[in-house]
Amino acid sequence: MTQELIIRKTAIHVEETRHDGGPVLARPILKGWCAVILRNPFAGRYEPELMWMMEAMKPIGLMVAERLLAGLGGNPDAVEAYGKGGLVGSAGELEHGALWHVAGGYAMRGLLGKALAIVPSMTKVGPMGGVLDIPIHHRNAAYVRSHFDGITCVVPDAPRPDEILFALAMTTGPRPHARVGGLRQDEISAWDGQR
Repeated sequence: MTQELIIRKTAIHVEETRHDGGPVLARPILKGWCAVILRNPFAGRYEPELMWMMEAMKPIGLMVAERLLAGLGGNPDAVEAYGKGGLVGSAGELEHGALWHVAGGYAMRGLLGKALAIVPSMTKVGPMGGVLDIPIHHRNAAYVRSHFDGITCVVPDAPRPDEILFALAMTTGPRPHARVGGLRQDEISAWDGQR
């Protein structure tokens, strides 16, 4: 059974970090999220067939990715890392948040062009105003340690019990003063999404 997906609102948050207690950065790092809050067509009942919604959300995923990219300056080449997440209202179930994997992740990777690494994800069921901590890692090599990061997404009036909040996150750089070793961005060589 297919239903119309009804969006109640979108929200965007972008922060500019100039330093994190150390020297002022030569180039400030932009990091942000964009969220869409929509009615959950499965709220309050168990529905065995969910796949129509994953397909129907593909244009929504692209819209969210485009809005976030615009908020970060509009240049896909400037985005170095990303993540995604879903917060399902209390009348839904965890699996409803997992519908964002294709719609959000693939839309963001397609918009950015070369984006080889899987998009890290967080999904949970929570209350209105609940905290969604979105994991972030490098877009081309998940093992680039300097880009292991995250961002907190909160929309005070969402999700209502019969809604889902879906969010994408992007950043234009690593943690501000990354210095704990590991694979560096300039050492990516395998181009396999990992190393």
